[in-house]
Amino acid sequence: MENIKSEASGGRDSNKIYFLVLVIVALLGTNIYLFFKDKKSNDKVVTLTDEKSRMSVEIDRIEAELDKASSENVKLSTRLKDDSDVARRKIEELRNALKKGELTQQELARAQQEIKSLRYFVSRYSSDITDLKQKNHVLTAERDSLRSTVNDVNEHATRLERQNSELNNKVKIASALKVARFEVAAFKVKNNGRETEVTRAAAAKKFKIAFTIADNSIAQRGMHEIYIRVVDPNGNLITDDNESFFSANGDDLQYTYKTAIDFDNTPSKLYSVDWMNPKEFQKGVYTVLLYSDASTMGSASITLR
Repeated sequence: MENIKSEASGGRDSNKIYFLVLVIVALLGTNIYLFFKDKKSNDKVVTLTDEKSRMSVEIDRIEAELDKASSENVKLSTRLKDDSDVARRKIEELRNALKKGELTQQELARAQQEIKSLRYFVSRYSSDITDLKQKNHVLTAERDSLRSTVNDVNEHATRLERQNSELNNKVKIASALKVARFEVAAFKVKNNGRETEVTRAAAAKKFKIAFTIADNSIAQRGMHEIYIRVVDPNGNLITDDNESFFSANGDDLQYTYKTAIDFDNTPSKLYSVDWMNPKEFQKGVYTVLLYSDASTMGSASITLR
């Protein structure tokens, strides 16, 4: 009887041991499962954190490349300015997304794709800036070359203009009329109109100025204005107070009398001009000067006693 009780008691103890073993095994299995689950979750968190950090560094690198391209000393077109603004907005959006506490795998993948697109976008932007800078260099070189050419042309034109002006002056001087023979005689005029040559100042009323023109094949044929200046023995210019001036030898001069002749370059053709003195003649030497074509034709003197 006691043996039967003892065996029954031993059987119950064995069942308890088996149960405890099962409980321990179950607990161990649960702990192992939770351990690997936590480990996998921690690895996933670490992986996500590392990827976010790597993406943040990539964004910083892309922004630095964008800043470098934008700092080039070139004038940006409207399209390039818009491209730069779009890139900077996208950088800001990605930074804000990465600042979130958690990112799902789908959000992370989308952010990676956007960074990839942004990298290509900024690379193209940098390439456009480089092309624009090279074009600017070419345009600058062409502009400088054109300026140099224009300056050379202007200098050449100025030189030709100066040479042409000098040539014109030489032609003008060469074509100016010059007297070959020049004589001045004093005359008195009688009441009947007859003229008699005199040498005394008291009797003289006018000068007869006679001259011939030296041969000049390049002088212009036709009418030429002749300006006469008569200087009295005291060195004063005789005028009729008209204060009329003409230009000759680079100066503005007042004249005594003005007339014109018809020049045809005929040899020994005699031209004669009568000048009536509005004042009384004085004793002494009178000087008569002729001008035409803005230069001096010649001069002659006469002495009245």
